[in-house]
Amino acid sequence: MTDAREPEPRGVDPVEHRDASGSPDATGDADRQRLGESMSAAFGAAARKSGLGAMAEGDAPTGKALLLAMGGVRGIVEAILPGLLFLVVYTLTLDLLPSIIAPVALGVLFSVARLVQRQPVTQAVGGLLGIALSAALALLSGRAEDFYVVGFWTNGAYAVALLVSVLVGWPVVGLVAGYLMGSGTSWRSHPGQRRAMRWLTLVWVAMFAARLLVQLPLYFSGNVELLGTLRLLMGIPLYAPLLVLSWLVVRAVFPKAPQASTE
Repeated sequence: MTDAREPEPRGVDPVEHRDASGSPDATGDADRQRLGESMSAAFGAAARKSGLGAMAEGDAPTGKALLLAMGGVRGIVEAILPGLLFLVVYTLTLDLLPSIIAPVALGVLFSVARLVQRQPVTQAVGGLLGIALSAALALLSGRAEDFYVVGFWTNGAYAVALLVSVLVGWPVVGLVAGYLMGSGTSWRSHPGQRRAMRWLTLVWVAMFAARLLVQLPLYFSGNVELLGTLRLLMGIPLYAPLLVLSWLVVRAVFPKAPQASTE
């Protein structure tokens, strides 16, 4: 008699899901690796565009590097002059309308000049938008001190974001420094580096908080002249030395990347 047993059901051969490496998860691992590399490249690019990134060319901060980190002479002028012009015009005239027209017109002039010279306009346009918003708030309220409200929100947002990054264990300065120095996030496994990046981020939080603590009482008291003066003094004059301090700390706590052999 012939064997009448039914043929065994054909299952799915697991080999069919394997790739050439013989690992069923090899494709997924490769995709995750590519994603990780893409994210690292994006973080690295963002870090290089930061103020620390502009100073990362040498072992010690130079005047040229610091100037570049602040946008160059032109960037500094575009950052300072509109606010200074508002303060001067308002102090001399005590008239809100010409005081807000002057910095807006200057911001437009800066943007047009960059367009004509075919230079990047991102910084100038960003500054113009900030000036226009500040001018609109002051014009709508009829209060000159409202010209500085946008700056209060900006400083508050930076302070909160940096503080939260410390509280969750991912201080922003450490992320920037890690990708600049080629170590990614490995600094988090080194107590000394992690502690240094945490305290350095808190120093930046303190700077933004100090601006608010000093300037907000002047805003509520309506002391526009002193508010405008202190806003200028607590801007780049505070930012520049803190940027230098940050780079010195980063260079001190992160090992120098090995140099490629030329032989």
